[in-house]
Amino acid sequence: MMSMNPTAQLLEPEVRELIRDGQYAELRAALHHVLPADVADIFSALEPADAAVGFRFLQRDDAAEVFTYLAPEKQEQLIRKLGSQDAVRVIEGMSGDDRARILDELPEAVAQGIVASLSPEDRKATQAILGYPPRSVGRLMTPDYIRIKPEWTIAQALDHLRKFGRDAETINVVYVVDDKGVLIDDLRLRQLFLADPTHTVESIMNRSFVALKADQPQEEAVRLLTRYDRVALPVIDSRGSLLGIVTHDDVADVAQREVTEDIQKMGGMEALDEPYTSISVLRLVKKRGGWLAALFLGELLTASAMSHYQAELEKAAVIALFLPLIISSGGNSGSQASTLIIRAMAVGEITLKQWWWVLKRELACGAILGVLLGLIGLLRIHVWQWIGFANYDSNKAYVSEGAHSIYDISGLYHRIGLTVGVALVGIVLWGTLCGAMLPFILRKFKLDPATISAPLVATLVDVTGLIIYFSTALSILRGTLL
Repeated sequence: MMSMNPTAQLLEPEVRELIRDGQYAELRAALHHVLPADVADIFSALEPADAAVGFRFLQRDDAAEVFTYLAPEKQEQLIRKLGSQDAVRVIEGMSGDDRARILDELPEAVAQGIVASLSPEDRKATQAILGYPPRSVGRLMTPDYIRIKPEWTIAQALDHLRKFGRDAETINVVYVVDDKGVLIDDLRLRQLFLADPTHTVESIMNRSFVALKADQPQEEAVRLLTRYDRVALPVIDSRGSLLGIVTHDDVADVAQREVTEDIQKMGGMEALDEPYTSISVLRLVKKRGGWLAALFLGELLTASAMSHYQAELEKAAVIALFLPLIISSGGNSGSQASTLIIRAMAVGEITLKQWWWVLKRELACGAILGVLLGLIGLLRIHVWQWIGFANYDSNKAYVSEGAHSIYDISGLYHRIGLTVGVALVGIVLWGTLCGAMLPFILRKFKLDPATISAPLVATLVDVTGLIIYFSTALSILRGTLL
C-alpha cells in the first residue's frame, strides 16, 4: 500500500474528477503549483490510463520533474500508455543524469525505442552516461553545468551565467576550464558576485578543487561530498578533462540506497533491488530464503554441539536451564559489535589498517560487559536460591533417575552461579571479538562487511558459546553434579 502525503490525499479526488470530466485546463492550473513529489503520488494512485491522460496536460518542465519521482514500475506503465511521442517529450525535458537513470531502469526494448527517438544532442549525452559501468560515478553525472574561461572578466562570466544558467543543474558552482576543456578550478557563485567586475576570473582562482573520476564507485561521491560539504563535484577523465558534475540530490539517493541495502543485508537476507511495496512475494521469498536456510544449517551445528554433551545434560538437567541465557548473551554481544564496526567502516570512521586498535578496544569492552553480565547471572542464581530453593524438599530432587534437578542443588548453587558467571564472561568476550573482527576479515578479501549480518554472527557465536559453557561446567562442577 502506497503511503501518500496529506496534500496529495486531499487533491487526488479532485484531480481524478477533473480528468474524467475532461477539464484539462483546470487540471493544468490546479497541479502547476503543487510540489512534483505530491503530483507523482497523485498520479501513482490513479489508474494508468487516467494518469496518462492527466500527464499529457502538464507543462513540459513539470511533467519531466514529476516523472522522476514515480516508481520504476509506474514509469513503465505510464510510458506504455503515453505512447512513444509523448514519452520522448517527457524524457527530453529531464536533465541528462535523470534521463539516463530512468532509461536504465526501464525494460531494454522500451529504453532503446526512446533513446532512438531522442534528438541527436540528447541521444549522444544519454548514451555517453549509459556507457559507464553500473553504479559508477559516470552514471550519476549530468552534462548540464556552467563553464567559464580564466581570461574572461568577472562581468563576462556573470553575463554568461545569466544567459545559460537556466539550463544548468546548479549555478551555485561554476567551473573554469582551459581551451582543451581541462578543469583548472571551481568557483562559488558568491566569489563571482563579490569580485570586481573588471578583474579577470583568473584573479580570484586558487586552483584548489576536489574532483571525481567517472569510473569511481558511487560511494566515493557520497564520501567526498560529505567530507568537503559541497553541493556539487566535478567529474573528470584520466586527462583531467571535465565530463560533467555530480550534485548533492543524486548523491543523497545513492546514500539512501546504500544504507537500505546494508540494513537489509544485516537483517540476514539479500538486498532488495526494488521497493518492498512493489516486489512480488515469490521474489521476496527468494531474497530471504537463501540466507534463512544457511542460518538454519548453521544452527544445526548448535544441535551437534549439544549432542556431544548429552551425557552431562542427563546427569545435571539444571545446567540446561541456563542455555537460552548463555546463547542469547553471546549472540547479542556479537551482533552489537558487528553492527558498530560495519557502520563505522561504511562512513569512513575506521579503516582496515586499524584492526589492531579495534581489537584492543573491543577486548576491553567485551571483558567489562562479560563481567557485568556474569555478576548479574551470579546474583540471579543466588536470589533464585534464596527465594525458591529453600522451600523445596530435597527428597523431591529427581526429575528422572540419576538426573540432578533444580530442587536438589541447594548446597551447590554457589558452584552453579560461578559456572554461569564465568561462562558469561568468556562467551560475551568471544562474541564481541567475533562480531568486531569478522567485518575486517571480509573487507580484507574485498567482500561487503554488511553480509556479516547480526543473525549470522549470532549463529556462529551460538556454537562456540555452547562449547565454552559446557567446558566451564565440566571444570567447575566435576565431582559434584558431573
